[in-house]
Amino acid sequence: MSCANCTFGAGLRKSPNNSDVTVTSCNKFDTYDWLNDLPDTSRYSDIVEVRFKNTRKEFFKKTNGLKLQRGDIIVVEAPSGHDVGTVSLTGKLAELQYKRKNREGSYFALRNIYRKATQNDIQKWESARSREFSTMIIARKIAGSLGLEMKVSDVEFQGDNTKATFYYIAERRVDFRELIKLYAEAFKIKIEMKQIGARQEAGLIGGIGSCGRELCCSSWKTNLETVPLSAPKYQELPVNLQYLTGKCGKLKCCLMYELDNYIESRKDFPDVLLELETLKGTAYKYKIDVLKKIVWYSYDPGFSSALVPVNVERIKEIIMMNKKGIKPDDL
Repeated sequence: MSCANCTFGAGLRKSPNNSDVTVTSCNKFDTYDWLNDLPDTSRYSDIVEVRFKNTRKEFFKKTNGLKLQRGDIIVVEAPSGHDVGTVSLTGKLAELQYKRKNREGSYFALRNIYRKATQNDIQKWESARSREFSTMIIARKIAGSLGLEMKVSDVEFQGDNTKATFYYIAERRVDFRELIKLYAEAFKIKIEMKQIGARQEAGLIGGIGSCGRELCCSSWKTNLETVPLSAPKYQELPVNLQYLTGKCGKLKCCLMYELDNYIESRKDFPDVLLELETLKGTAYKYKIDVLKKIVWYSYDPGFSSALVPVNVERIKEIIMMNKKGIKPDDL
């Protein structure tokens, strides 16, 4: 089920009073408020969802009766110092989102929201963000000079400009002791290293998939699970790595979208699709349509013309006949 934003995309829309309002498309950077046409629910919950750089979102608790709405830039508590983020969800929906993402919420202490960001807070925040790209380039050079097998994918500065998180990709364990020393000397800031996978990197960078649409990992998908090698096999897809892999170099996430349906449909197939013996000749399996539960057979194993579609029930029937030594006239 999609919202109006997803269906029609970004642009100008007419509000109920016939005035133009700007609508942005739905993605992981925002959260669509399905209750936005209902009375304000922010007074029912102190939990607020806050968005930071890229896809990072965290939950915080309002203090001192602070009134917030989506889009407000606020100053929040951080493990050291403070950070600056944008309110993405408030009220009842923020509380439901928090409970969904934190199953054991009673054991998770929410940090506080200090205030709405002042002009000074915003200037310091923008100054910190302006350092991120140049810092990432220098960080890559330093890591390369040490011969470390890793790639710095992104850098995120904390809103108070006292700490930076370096996101990196590495196939093996990396010894950061010397690297962190050099980073601290070069950038004069507290350093935190955070490892991400190739899928997470693709979600941070973004791009267009082979389907012609924005990458799922950068537009809406938040659960980037590992795609098993058996997924293409269940769906009878050709073994073509260029076709099956995404921009991240891993198997495409969309291979998982209908996998359960394919697994369920395969339960109706015989464990082994044997060659079928008929009076017309031996029929050899050529290809399978799992969802339609049809198998195409050919009487010539080296020739794909004159394929005969046979449904699963008929295949089972012929297999049982063959086991009894009986050959049907044809498929």
